[in-house]
Amino acid sequence: MSGYLTTHVLDTARGCPASGLKIDLYKVDGDTRTQITSLVTNADGRTDEQILPAAEFEVGVYELVFHAGAYLDAIGIPPEEPRFLDVIALRFGMSEASHYHVPLLLSPFGYSTYRGS
Repeated sequence: MSGYLTTHVLDTARGCPASGLKIDLYKVDGDTRTQITSLVTNADGRTDEQILPAAEFEVGVYELVFHAGAYLDAIGIPPEEPRFLDVIALRFGMSEASHYHVPLLLSPFGYSTYRGS
């Protein structure tokens, strides 16, 4: 099986998928971050394509950057100055050619993540 990467973003404050949330993916090599792609979540809170498809998969360290502040602005959550959560960067390792699923459970004042299936 080839490796690949997916995500699912859920807005736990509203109890629905987080639609329209921008996500960037970076490959991290020491102090160097290289952007691989930028996608936006669909109505189901997922991306329309794999974030890192099997054809581009490599083991290594990656970073998913979720633009939570822009999403919260877009859905009308009044911003405090500065917004408590703006950009959420999750750095993680992928050590084998397998499916990595990294969901984000999001609210204006907290988030959680895990390796899903």
